[in-house]
Amino acid sequence: MTKDANSNKEADSIWQVLVAMVWETRGEWRRKVSVATGLPFSRVRVLKRLLDAPLTLKQLADMTDSDAPATTVAVNALEDRGLVERHPHPDNRRAKLVSITPAGRKLVDLAHRSVRDEAPTAVRELSKTDLAHLRRIIERINRQ
Repeated sequence: MTKDANSNKEADSIWQVLVAMVWETRGEWRRKVSVATGLPFSRVRVLKRLLDAPLTLKQLADMTDSDAPATTVAVNALEDRGLVERHPHPDNRRAKLVSITPAGRKLVDLAHRSVRDEAPTAVRELSKTDLAHLRRIIERINRQ
């Protein structure tokens, strides 16, 4: 096996450990977000995707790993609650852009402010040096 293949295998192995850690705590966090917002987590995820810019239904579906009919149902429900709006797409007459409303932004902000996801004990027990290294590595990954 080449050096690059070994590096890729190690990177994949580390990634799987990180994914497993998130999966272990994700259910409780998602439940807390749903309780705080009064919405299913999938709807909050749609709102979060719209924070930066309006998106088409197709873009939303792709970003949320959902199919078009499920995304349409989610957007319809959010629109009924005044959390999103649809507007004509400036370049595609057949498409609509979905944008988050001020009420939708407030709901996402509420979730961010009220739902704290505490670090697992193993992470809390890392030294300050290890935490600094971990932060640096994660920030580097997020920039790519």
